[in-house]
Amino acid sequence: MAELMLFRQNAEGRDVEVPGSRVSLEVELQRRVEAGLEVMLGIRALASEYPTGPWHRGRIDTLGLDENGSPVVIEYKKGSDNGVLSQAVSYLSWLDSARHEVEALVRRVLGGEAAESIDWRRPPVICIAAGFSRHDRVAVQRLPERIDLVRYRIFEGGLLSLLLVDSSPGSSSAASPRRPGERNAVLAGAQRASTACVPASPNPVPECLRDLYAELDDALTTWGDVEVAPLRHYIAYRRLVNVASVIFRPKHKTILVYLSLDPDTVPLEEGFSRDMRGIGHLGTGDLEVRISSAADLERAAPLLRRAVETV
Repeated sequence: MAELMLFRQNAEGRDVEVPGSRVSLEVELQRRVEAGLEVMLGIRALASEYPTGPWHRGRIDTLGLDENGSPVVIEYKKGSDNGVLSQAVSYLSWLDSARHEVEALVRRVLGGEAAESIDWRRPPVICIAAGFSRHDRVAVQRLPERIDLVRYRIFEGGLLSLLLVDSSPGSSSAASPRRPGERNAVLAGAQRASTACVPASPNPVPECLRDLYAELDDALTTWGDVEVAPLRHYIAYRRLVNVASVIFRPKHKTILVYLSLDPDTVPLEEGFSRDMRGIGHLGTGDLEVRISSAADLERAAPLLRRAVETV
């Protein structure tokens, strides 16, 4: 199982492991994550301990809306719990039956615009626990639901680590976890597009940008396990949160990439990179990078790698 280890240099200059621990009560973990929900997971909070009614007879630990507009269920376990997956599937079943209720909640908490743009295609469950069995990790890959297994550890000094140990993108053909050498279904759709620079449908890759996008896709998925999720208006590359959002501008034969990087840490170049803070745009990410050629992609490569490795 994936393991995060921290080391501290002692007085003799030798590295000493900092032992990790678990919380004493689940509510401690829940409160800690909920306090930093948007920063840690890119999720806006809707409710805590939300009741699922007489049929499902449960309470969702945290209900939220992720940065791509999907409703999210988060469940916490202070240790390991073999029942976490059945609970996750049960809550996804409730989500499917309670769409109007959730939309009303989103409207009340986040406003009408958020409620109107909810993406119901692949709502995820995030299970945060001290550990998961091998059976859990195998089961996640077989289930049609979108489920992330996240391992937590508490370290001295108030440090909290969250490590994505396994993830299932769900049954939708619109998204899949990447493996070396694979091509996303988006590219297959692009191959069926016309020879003109017009998009296929849905979530298109215009024919004139197909080859450039294939190279960009490789660059964004080379440095780690990244899920590729074609959404209504853009293609999201995500780990625990979005790493990048990709938008096509076929008229200009340009790909816009919005990276989850602080623009203050990047030397901005006119016509190539731009600070998008305070400027509305589709997708997520504060740094815009414009890619129109292989040379642009080569210039962007260090930024793409940083975005993936930072998350």
